Amino acid sequence: MPDSFFASNKNKKRKGSFSSTDANPGKPKKVLRKDKPSRDPRDKRSAKANGPQLKSKPRKRIADEELDSNRTDEDEGGIDDLDLRADVEPESSGDEDVQETPAEKRLRLAKLYLESVKDGLAEGEFDAAEVDKELISARLRQDVLEHSGKVHLFIADSYDFTSPSKLRCRKHRLSITSAVATEDAKYLFTASKDGTINKWDLRTGSKTATFHKQRLDPKGKGKERANPGDIQGHTDEVLALAVSSDGQYLASGGKDKKVGVWDVEKNQWIKGFWGHKDLISGLAFRKGTLQLHTSSFDRTVKLFDLSVMGYVETLFGHQDTIVSIDALRGETVVTAGARDRTLRYWKIPEESQLVFRGGGKSAIRELLDGGALEGHESDEEGAGKNGKAAEGQKKFVEGSIECVAMIDETNFVSGGDTGSICLWNIQKKKPVFTQALCHGFHEAHSSTEKSTVKTARWITSIACLRYSNVLASGSWDGDIRIWKLDSKLKSFSLIGTVSAPGVVNSLQLLPVPRGALDGASWVSPSSSASNTDSISKAGTISNGKTSTTVDIAIKITGIQTLLLVAGLGQEHRLGRWLSVKGEGVVNSTVVMAFHPRARS
Repeated sequence: MPDSFFASNKNKKRKGSFSSTDANPGKPKKVLRKDKPSRDPRDKRSAKANGPQLKSKPRKRIADEELDSNRTDEDEGGIDDLDLRADVEPESSGDEDVQETPAEKRLRLAKLYLESVKDGLAEGEFDAAEVDKELISARLRQDVLEHSGKVHLFIADSYDFTSPSKLRCRKHRLSITSAVATEDAKYLFTASKDGTINKWDLRTGSKTATFHKQRLDPKGKGKERANPGDIQGHTDEVLALAVSSDGQYLASGGKDKKVGVWDVEKNQWIKGFWGHKDLISGLAFRKGTLQLHTSSFDRTVKLFDLSVMGYVETLFGHQDTIVSIDALRGETVVTAGARDRTLRYWKIPEESQLVFRGGGKSAIRELLDGGALEGHESDEEGAGKNGKAAEGQKKFVEGSIECVAMIDETNFVSGGDTGSICLWNIQKKKPVFTQALCHGFHEAHSSTEKSTVKTARWITSIACLRYSNVLASGSWDGDIRIWKLDSKLKSFSLIGTVSAPGVVNSLQLLPVPRGALDGASWVSPSSSASNTDSISKAGTISNGKTSTTVDIAIKITGIQTLLLVAGLGQEHRLGRWLSVKGEGVVNSTVVMAFHPRARS
């Protein structure tokens, strides 16, 4: 017979366990024993494990009511028993209603934006009385297009391109290879074949600093002499310059295969980047960022991030030297591949590229591209029969693409050694429009043929005013030509020429911020108004007697002056095979200011 002491305890224990499950199976044991908490850790673990599974709504209300400071986490149920509702509403702005719907919020923000647009128009450009719905809607459309990356500045007809104000900067012994101005129109930087970089103040026209060419250590040997990493500056010709959008950094590159980074305000060397295996031919900052793109004769494009002063990646694809590069706001770059006769549109995030083939028609190219030779024999026979007609309509086969410039994120222009300017769109493989012989013929006397040989002057430089319909091209005919895109971006036409004797090695077009050149002695108003004329906030030009209204495009965009920066020289920037000498041909940089055309 078992001992009564152990038998009674065993029955009590079974009775308690059965009653806790049979009487109320939905309530955990820890709730029944909360007045007499168990000291056995096994009971606590079992209660904690069974709590979430046996939870019910009455249990949740009791737990919420009986919380006290003596309870611990082990006495509570699972995470499902917690009330996660916030007792305090999130803070909101003073103008925002707590019960505001998404539609009401959009409406309120739209009203605030319209008020800010009205205030900006009234303060910065013309009187509040002139603010109407048409001007406001035009400004809103402009803001949308600006963020979409499309052409939105149709201002070519609003400026006088016949008589600009000029500033000439010299101080270089050899030809100018590159000239760029900061976006705030405060400084100008010029580079030359003499290996120096000069910094100019655009308001006064005076030179403020010079970055001299450095000499190699004569005692260095091998790699130390070939790649002197500790030299702060360039040791050979500087061929390309670029300034960041915020005007903080100046990037330079040249024949020493080094990318130099300078501090614009402090006039100090910051860092040099190695990696290219041949001379650096072009530099371009992505607008609004510190991402720098470099092109080289080693047929590669490299990307650097100056915010961390580091190298990012290298792009491959060109089959010949890269002579020009350009970039805008998007993560895309366009390059010109010289004698591989291709333009490449690089999509950096996707790591892909679009190839656009220039040049004339070739039977060999058609065969390599998978085409047939049909039609070429007939063309040659027709040319033989109509020889006289063919002479008058002689076509020059493009052998090299020399320069490229982006208009917006999907359109760009290029210039080649045939003197033609081509307009491209990323949706088409062939040019949308081609303007042949833009800068005429170059006549040279041939000693063998004892006659004069005519060749087309190739396009040595091209530039676009970003997101606008204004282009500029240069050669060595003594003029810089200004072109206007049509509204549908299908063609362009000549609207003006300005004198620029010498080889145009560099071109840049940029708008001048309001008040940036106030007080500059070399900047004078346009020829359509007297020297005492001034543009008032109301958008008119007044001289005390008459008042003429400025074009509506000038009011909307707020661009009062356009700057054209041209780097001129007696030689081409990449070699000495071309030499231009004559009256007025000087190694210098010319800055031209174009003013609005006044309309009565």
